[in-house]
Amino acid sequence: MTQLVDVQEANARLAALLVAVEAGEEVIIARGGRPVARLVAMQDGSRREMGFVGYRVPDSFFEPLPEDELAAWKQ
Repeated sequence: MTQLVDVQEANARLAALLVAVEAGEEVIIARGGRPVARLVAMQDGSRREMGFVGYRVPDSFFEPLPEDELAAWKQ
């Protein structure tokens, strides 16, 4: 279910609106009757693997650059 609330009501009832969002509801916040924001539950906060490329960055990628390459970047 979706609730439509104005900014003042959202400000006054934020804790209750968060409880509703955690329960699966969606809250639309409006200013002057015009929707401006949507409050929804966060997705699982676990970190995602980058899976769009079949490539693994080698550990050497994270090593410091040699002095001559580093100097070229500082120009």
